[in-house]
Amino acid sequence: MEITIGVQNLPREISLESDQTPDEVAAAVAAALSGRPALELVDVRGRRVIVPTASLGYVEIGSESKGRVGFGNI
Repeated sequence: MEITIGVQNLPREISLESDQTPDEVAAAVAAALSGRPALELVDVRGRRVIVPTASLGYVEIGSESKGRVGFGNI
């Protein structure tokens, strides 16, 4: 699933692919906004992305669907 994080005062977004479910990501964002100092997520390669909660602009949670490979529609 693709996650896009907008950070205040930065022109670029942070994008990452994660194996977490949309509900897990939403819970992590809600926990960060309810008092934790940072939002911490792990991407598919095992890298940690940590964003200070005070700098969060928005978090966009993509769908869980995997991209199709090939030319035909089945």
